Amino acid sequence: MLVIVSDLHLTDGSTGATLEPGAMDLFAERLADLAWRACWRAGGSYQPIDRLDLVLLGDVLDIIHSQKWLESDLRPWSDLQSPAGFDAVAQITDGILRHNMQTIRSLRSLATESVITVPQANAAGEPVLDQIELPVAVRTHYMVGNHDWPLHLPNTQYDVLRHKVAHHLGLINQHSRPFPHDSAESEELHDTLRSHRVLARHGDIHDPLAFSDDRNSSSLSDVIAIELIGRFIAQLKTDFADDLPAAAITALQEIDQVRPVLLVPAWMENLLDRTVPQLPVRTAIKRTWDSLVEQMLALYVVRERNTWSPIDLIDGLSASLKFSRRDNGDWTGKTLSFLASLRGAKSESYRPHALAEADFRNRRARHIVYGHTHAQETISLDASHADGYVLHQTYFNAGTWRRTYQPTKALSRQDFSACDTISLLAFYQGDERSGRAYETWSGTLAPSMADLGVQAPAPAAKAVAMGGHGLRAPHFSQAGSRATRRV
Repeated sequence: MLVIVSDLHLTDGSTGATLEPGAMDLFAERLADLAWRACWRAGGSYQPIDRLDLVLLGDVLDIIHSQKWLESDLRPWSDLQSPAGFDAVAQITDGILRHNMQTIRSLRSLATESVITVPQANAAGEPVLDQIELPVAVRTHYMVGNHDWPLHLPNTQYDVLRHKVAHHLGLINQHSRPFPHDSAESEELHDTLRSHRVLARHGDIHDPLAFSDDRNSSSLSDVIAIELIGRFIAQLKTDFADDLPAAAITALQEIDQVRPVLLVPAWMENLLDRTVPQLPVRTAIKRTWDSLVEQMLALYVVRERNTWSPIDLIDGLSASLKFSRRDNGDWTGKTLSFLASLRGAKSESYRPHALAEADFRNRRARHIVYGHTHAQETISLDASHADGYVLHQTYFNAGTWRRTYQPTKALSRQDFSACDTISLLAFYQGDERSGRAYETWSGTLAPSMADLGVQAPAPAAKAVAMGGHGLRAPHFSQAGSRATRRV
């Protein structure tokens, strides 16, 4: 049995909300239920599984989204192999592990504390429910994406850092080797995916903003995250703290949850219209943002990348990001079209890239899995019929475990709606799960009005007063009790 999750984006807490620990309780409950159901075989008999492989498909520890990068001149596009570069990555990683201690401990316990168990089987192929259950070995594999790519860097000092990460997360990864970006970089991971007929990658290689020539170098998305988003958050705190209503401050803390990131100004414009009544303040904030966009686009690290794009990258980024470049048309739609043109695609979905995978074309893979976009998808690609056998091939996007902001589709007014999401993919082999090939689970929960900087309506007169009116972290923080097992 194979389970894949992606894009947890655990940060050091300096750039907004991170994953609520209660989500890991739900995750463990779901894994336990999936393992139990995987024990039921195609013929109706019960046979315990003995192993579950869990793949963390990149952007788990978010090393890029940290305000610590702004405390010096060092950046991810600097020499991260230098002592100063390594120290910066190590300090941010340590901060992530500390800030998410409970979540990290829950992930580790899956592999080290026999959290997942299933009933034994009797001679008749039935579960024995009144005896001690059997532990299911959980092997956790870590693949890197574009926010945790420094864990892919070779060097003995990074081996030490990988050892720490592997210990805290309970990983099976060899810390003496870079955490893989491609499954071919890890023989054990490659064999695990191949046995389930899965091709899995983070998906950043299909995003020109998030991937350069190789995964050991920085990308434009790093520059945007630090020199634009990071600096803007810092400047808001220093220049506008006394002018912004509490609702606006609360809402603007969500800025790094917007995907794709080039939609941030469109999202922010609607947010400011709702939460900041003073026109001069709204105008000043937009000018601050535009100034930071200009400064970012003037950086050499950005301008040198303009040469490899078949379209004018600098102009496209400027038109997408600057308030002063907005016209009266569909700003969000034009931005999404620009992003699609960078990828050579016609839509936001990464389905066309799945169709181009060699393992899809030679039918070696039944399942093509990406992360990165934060948009969960399950799309049938092909069905091949031969000799009474049918091969269904499917594209999946593993989604995210963070809040997502989606542009609305109404033509009268472009706005964004938010929801907290969790998504996981499960793949079976042989006759597991009654012979079924895969299973997907995703949940969405609307955030509270307070989370969005909106005043909640007054409670009914007879409502019982509730304690703890502070802002709650997102992501299904209240986990229910484990359901009783049943066939």
